[in-house]
Amino acid sequence: MNTNQDQDKLRDDMLQAMRRLAKSVSVITCSHGGQRYAMSASAVDSLSTAPPSLLICVNQSCSIYTPLSRGAPFCVNILAADQCDIARICAGKLKGEARFSEGNWHTHADGTPYLAEAQANLICEQDGHYDYGTHTIFIGRIKRVLVGGPVSPLVYVDGAYATSAALTQNLAYA
Repeated sequence: MNTNQDQDKLRDDMLQAMRRLAKSVSVITCSHGGQRYAMSASAVDSLSTAPPSLLICVNQSCSIYTPLSRGAPFCVNILAADQCDIARICAGKLKGEARFSEGNWHTHADGTPYLAEAQANLICEQDGHYDYGTHTIFIGRIKRVLVGGPVSPLVYVDGAYATSAALTQNLAYA
């Protein structure tokens, strides 16, 4: 096998492995130059509690990449299980401003759009970024958190949207 074939196989194997990693679905939003941007994402994670911060990973070919690369503040809107339509819209079904056609969107004082009925909104200012391959990791220093409703996240696993459910016997880590 040549090096390109090895890399292609490794990529395919990685994608198969990642299909088994269930992740909550979020919509990342920002505003720049009077235009709003939104993108569905599962590549979101907490980074630190001191200072409160998180990271998002964004493909450099996405429309939201340019405003983020210019330092726009952003919001991570953690979706609820019944918000699958919003996830699909922001995953590419619609483009530009049309991505805000569904849901109760509000605007934070810094101009960042956020989904009022999301499970949680983490409004962030940027605190650094790191390019890696086709993606950029943006660090968000959390400035405001809004939490509402019961914990019922929309999950993405094996190429499909799903919900989470507690096991009938909730087992704690030993």
